[in-house]
Amino acid sequence: MASALNKLGVITLFVEDPKRSRTFYELAFEGRVVHEDDDSVVFGLENVLLNLLRRTQAAELVEPAGVAASDAGASVLYTIWVDDADATCQALRDKGVELLNGPLDRPWGVRTAAFADPDGYAWEIAQPLKG
Repeated sequence: MASALNKLGVITLFVEDPKRSRTFYELAFEGRVVHEDDDSVVFGLENVLLNLLRRTQAAELVEPAGVAASDAGASVLYTIWVDDADATCQALRDKGVELLNGPLDRPWGVRTAAFADPDGYAWEIAQPLKG
């Protein structure tokens, strides 16, 4: 019997420079490094691992598909639930993280703000609004 695909374990982002990315994620996410080598840095988040893998090492993971160019633009948005979007935005700004937008009240009942890492991966913080 096949396993249900409902238990996310690792998100792997293809990055140009894992050490540069490590600096950003340590600052913005206050994550803890659980593995590091010359080509990757893995952070342990609450319920998932975040693997920052050197782009040149990514092909074998997705072949025969190709690895997208680093300047292709945003193609994904990762959302993190927070209790207070405004306070989280201020904390990010205090750390030197530049917001792309927000915080904004969205028509679907969520207050959001977005920021990007050095490789252009877009992250969103989201606070459910009380109706």
